[in-house]
Amino acid sequence: MKRVSVELVPRDEESLRAELALLQQYKDKIDVINIPDLLRFETRSWQGAAMAKEYFPQAMPHIRAMDINLAEELPMKDYLRKHDIREVLVIEGDPPQRMTHAVYPTESTDVIRKFREEMPEVDVYAGIDQYRSSMREELYRVHRKVQAGAKGFFTQPFYDMRYLEMYADMLDGLDVYWGVSPVMTAGSQSYWERKNNVVFPKSFEPGLEWSVAFSHEVKDWAEKNGENIYLMPIRTNLEEYLAGVFAML
Repeated sequence: MKRVSVELVPRDEESLRAELALLQQYKDKIDVINIPDLLRFETRSWQGAAMAKEYFPQAMPHIRAMDINLAEELPMKDYLRKHDIREVLVIEGDPPQRMTHAVYPTESTDVIRKFREEMPEVDVYAGIDQYRSSMREELYRVHRKVQAGAKGFFTQPFYDMRYLEMYADMLDGLDVYWGVSPVMTAGSQSYWERKNNVVFPKSFEPGLEWSVAFSHEVKDWAEKNGENIYLMPIRTNLEEYLAGVFAML
């Protein structure tokens, strides 16, 4: 296995620092902390990444493409350089709920190129949404992002090894972080089915036991094939989930 990334949501500085402190016991097993950029929270992703770098060597903020005005310089450029943040994940982003937040018709490929031009020292990663459309259409998006300068990719969480292995075959040769995330309740399962078009396997059961077991299955595959893992402990007990996942890492 190459690298392990863990996503932490920056709800506020106090809670983020508490989670970062909790993860210190796995410091030798975690390579990079991912920080999403969620507008409902005051802490922006690059601010959370700066905090994460106080605890871990590498942190990767998510950059929302629709927030970037191509006519201006990258607004977080000076901040990233000041805090020596050298990796970012560019995503499309969801429309803001508050109309006071300005957005632009900017695509991920535009922002990837902008980072290449303005911050060539930064490694830019891009997202893969394996549930968005057909595999063929998603592969086309991947190729466009590679041409724009993306170094690698982070997927949405997988819940079926058969589907993951199909994508692994299609993306052979690319630097991919394969996503896994716990689904703890039937309500969360329904959300993933309705919102993200996920089709869960027949063996799926919402809860900690299935989620941890599947994470180990992906971990074993990643170790065997020299791949990366992207852990997204969403809406779960962080301590219990990571204790189960890292028990055999």
